[in-house]
Amino acid sequence: DPLLTISVPPAITAATGLDALTHCLEAYTNKFSQPFIDMYAFEGMRLIAANIVEAVHNGKNEEARTHVAMGSLLGGFCLGPVNTAGVHALSYPLGSMFHLAHGLSNALLLPYVMEFNVVASPKKYAEVAIALGCSREGSDEETAAKGIEKIKSLIKDCGIPARLRELDIPKEAIPQMAEDAMKITRLLKNNPRPISLEDAIAIFTAAY
Repeated sequence: DPLLTISVPPAITAATGLDALTHCLEAYTNKFSQPFIDMYAFEGMRLIAANIVEAVHNGKNEEARTHVAMGSLLGGFCLGPVNTAGVHALSYPLGSMFHLAHGLSNALLLPYVMEFNVVASPKKYAEVAIALGCSREGSDEETAAKGIEKIKSLIKDCGIPARLRELDIPKEAIPQMAEDAMKITRLLKNNPRPISLEDAIAIFTAAY
């Protein structure tokens, strides 16, 4: 019921909306992705990407709220059969160690995990870019790069911090965060590219 979301404040709308987008995106690019769930994931990405900024800045816009709520529902359908992957696995230590909201943690890490993953699945990430509203470029790699830039601009336009350092997370905490993330094997196994401890440290450092 999108009317229940009308009164949700902008910051929470942004974090939860980007979390829902991450559900769709991680299901679509998942190692265990499948055509039936891809339909939900693609449409969820399309709906949220096209409407989240408006929902954040004009929360009374019923149409925008409706589309984001539907995108969130579609993302929920993806969780059981396919689930999430590296972004969610790496986001958990930000919550447990620094009490960051789950959606905010995901938004902080999403573009950097995408940059890490894209070499393993350029075609899928190019399709993500199309879902996000980008035009197709000369190659899958170029199209996928546009999608990563689009995610960064959505995060910025929603008013979400882009770097861990903006939230006073100490750089020296990164090795411990990476070690904690390595324990989330139920999600790491879904990632299109294997993430080692060194990879996790590199991703957190990029996000820093």
